[in-house]
Amino acid sequence: MIRLLLTLTALSLSAAPALARDILFIGNSFTFGAGAPVERYRPDSVTDLNDEKIGGVPALFRTFAEQAGLDWTVALETSPGKDLAYHYANRRAAIDRRWDVVILQGYSTLDAKRPGDATRHGEAAGRLAALFHARNPRARVELVETWSRADLTYRPGSRWSGKPIATMANDLAAANRQVARTVPGIAGTIPVGSAWNDAIATGIADANPYDGIDPGKVGLWADDHYHGSTAGYYLEALTIFGRVTGYDVRRLGPDERAARDLGLTPAVAKALQRVAWKTLRQN
Repeated sequence: MIRLLLTLTALSLSAAPALARDILFIGNSFTFGAGAPVERYRPDSVTDLNDEKIGGVPALFRTFAEQAGLDWTVALETSPGKDLAYHYANRRAAIDRRWDVVILQGYSTLDAKRPGDATRHGEAAGRLAALFHARNPRARVELVETWSRADLTYRPGSRWSGKPIATMANDLAAANRQVARTVPGIAGTIPVGSAWNDAIATGIADANPYDGIDPGKVGLWADDHYHGSTAGYYLEALTIFGRVTGYDVRRLGPDERAARDLGLTPAVAKALQRVAWKTLRQN
């Protein structure tokens, strides 16, 4: 009888939901999913602090959490074309509260006037981290390493023009990691750009949208060759979810709900899950 009671207790504990936590996404169009159906995906599942009825990458995170049996409350505060300094200067009233995890996604080139320079980006990240730690000293604040922009690689006039497509993402990753090493309060970075690079390097994704999408490959960029496609944002969300929760995103499987809702095939969903998992293991 005692053994039976112990077994039943263990089963009840293992079936209990994970401890509820909350997460805030701060960013711009790369977070809210501009250029793809992701932007308006399940806005009722998250709290948009700007009340713009956006779902975006945060709604993908919430959908993954539901399927994984993880109890996360998800909020976002986003504005198109803005960097982290904008959010600190203009949105403190909305975001200054207690959070368990905060995801910071900055401008696509770090600094609009000085592309690749992380000075302004790092200073704003530090101010935001201090704001959140004043509310919750145990808050985990992470920076998103974003992807290479095809328009800044294959067109002239950019510091990345004519370079391999992986270069811009690698430069942004290095800059964000330097910020994480030197700015107090930043727990680390999330290698979204590296995941995009890995998807291209392994032949899952097309490298150059300007010459069309190669047969059998997915396009990661939207039609403007700047923002993400549905597949691009899906890979971003998988990478963030895997890093934040520690969940093996391959377990979501080929019939994962968000992929199905957004029109990604089971084969593409499975391939992108494997890319995100591999990238996280290596970074």
